[in-house]
This record gives sequence, structure tokens and C-alpha cells, in this order.
Amino acid sequence: MGARGTAGTGTDTDPGTGPGTETEGRAGLLYGIGAYAMWGLVPLYWPLLKPASAGEILAHRMVWSFVFVGIALLVLRRWGWVRELAAEPRKLGLLTIAATVITVNWGLYIWSVNNGHVVESSLGYFINPLVTIALGVLVLKERLRPAQWAAVGIGFAAVLVLAVGYGRPPWISLVLAFSFAAYGLVKKQVNLGGLESLAAETAVQFLPALGYLVLLGSRDTLAFGSEGAGHMALLASTGVVTAIPLICFGAAAIRVPLSTLGLLQYLAPTFQFLLGVAYFHEAMPPERWAGFSLVWLALTILTWDALRTARRSRTAVARAAQEAATRLADEAKHLTGEAAHPAGGAERPASSPEAAPAPGPRP
Repeated sequence: MGARGTAGTGTDTDPGTGPGTETEGRAGLLYGIGAYAMWGLVPLYWPLLKPASAGEILAHRMVWSFVFVGIALLVLRRWGWVRELAAEPRKLGLLTIAATVITVNWGLYIWSVNNGHVVESSLGYFINPLVTIALGVLVLKERLRPAQWAAVGIGFAAVLVLAVGYGRPPWISLVLAFSFAAYGLVKKQVNLGGLESLAAETAVQFLPALGYLVLLGSRDTLAFGSEGAGHMALLASTGVVTAIPLICFGAAAIRVPLSTLGLLQYLAPTFQFLLGVAYFHEAMPPERWAGFSLVWLALTILTWDALRTARRSRTAVARAAQEAATRLADEAKHLTGEAAHPAGGAERPASSPEAAPAPGPRP
């Protein structure tokens, strides 16, 4: 999965009203679908990298992602942020934390897919929005609406049901959800663009990952180079597989409302779940269906509440804009009237015909 890097729209309104906006919105929707579809279909990719271990695949992902993103930034000539970032130790520390957390997320996800836990890993990304809300309450002291409390409560009940179904807590799902939610929380504090953020994070990961690959090579346990050129190319492509969806997500974020992105995010775990059941033939006994159904119910409530709140916000903004325009128009009329009839000058006697009030309503 990727990170939310450059969400260019801070509102849930349609982005812009000028010429070409509809085309931009359609393009943004396609970018968003493409990003989440690629994240959803990536379980088909990791098994192709066997017999490389999950640790080696993770290390290659870090190394080649840094190489790919570095080349992209070099071509785009987007290096100005490096100097600014180097002057902010707090941001550097937060990026180091983000790199550490996403390393856990990436490594566990690769391991779970290659060890027959695709469905359980998909659950992690289904419950991620609920965990994000919980962290918002615990860490940021945010206040929840009643529907959000209901969704979190149903999500907690789902985890209990799934724990009974699995015979253990669904720890893969929980670690994936909490690590990705924590990653998003840290990224929110950094406020750096998606491509730039990935470059900074993989720069932190690069030397440890490269050192790990050298260590595997010294022990003759490195799969890279021992399975042919095609396998080497697949391992090197981990950088492309990591960066391309993130670039598409960034292109979508500046073209479509955040409410649309919020709906699209469910595509990835849906694809993963379907792959786990239909392609990898993982077991889904009734108690797991019950647990997943509760999760989907919680997400339905959460989505309904988000859309309703966004609609109310748009209505409130439109009403405020209308009231402001009306006030400005009234003030303009008042000022125009004062300019046409200056105060204090021409008082006329009541007997003057001009001073007599005209019968009937005034225009």
C-alpha cells in the first residue's frame, strides 16, 4: 500500500469550476482507480519473487524504490525541498519514524501474502479507517460523531468475532492496520509531497536495506542473481511497483474531492479479499464471513456519515456565500443611495409638493 502524499484538495467540494474541470475530474477518477487497483492486485506480484525470502524482497523494495524515485526527481528537477528538509530536524525525525513504521507494514504484508494470509491482510486495510479514527481520538483528542462511535464499536465487535473464528487475535490484520494508521498520522505532521516523502523515507531505509542484501550475499543465501535475469528484473521492479501507484494517487488527489478518494480506498482491500478467496482459495468459514460482514457494516456507516457530513458542509458553505453576497449587495445599494442623496443638505418644507409622500407603496 502507499501513502497519502499530496492531497491537493482540502475540501469535499468539486475541485474547480473552470473550463476543462470535468475532463480533469474524469482523469483524476481514472488515476485514483488505477492507484487503488494496483495496490489491490499486488498480491499477484509478490509470489513471483520466490524463492527470495520476505526479508530480501523487502530490502529490494527499499533499495530499488530509492533508485527509481531518485531518478524521477532528477528528471523533474525537484530537489529544492531537500535543503529545506535538512534544516528541520523535527521533520527529519518524523520521517525516520515514518520509514520505520512503513518498513514493518511492508515487511509483514509481503510475508503474509507469500505465506497464505491474503484474506487476513486485506482485513487489515479494511479496518484501517476505523483504527485511524481511534488514533485520532486517543492521540489528537478528536471528538467523534455518534455514527463514528457506532462504526468503531462494530469494528471492535468484528475483531472479537474474527478472533474466535481464527482461534487467535487476527494479529496480521491488526499490525497492518495500526502500522499504516500510525504511518498516516506521522505523515500528517510532516506534510511533504508523496514523491518527495517516499524519497526521504527510502533514503532512510537505503543503507540498512543494502547492508542486509550484502549480508545475504556473503552467506550465499541471496536469491538475486541466482534465479536468472527474469527474476532479477522482477526484484528490481519492486521500485516501480512501489512508486507508480503513489504517483497515480498524487495525480488523483489534486483532481477529485477527498470524499471520492475516501470511497476509492476500499477498492484495494476488496481486490485483495477477492484474490484471497477466489484465486488463492483461502478458507472462509462462517465465523469469518460474520466478522467481515461486521467490518463492512461499520465501513458502510462510516462512509454514509462522511458523505452526509460533506453534503452538509457544502450546503453550509453555499448558504454562507449567498448570505455574504446578499449583505454586500445591500451595502452597495445603501452606499449608492447615500451618494445620490447626501445627508443634511436639502431639507424641503413639508408643504412642498416634492416633499409630500407619494400615495401607495414606494418602488
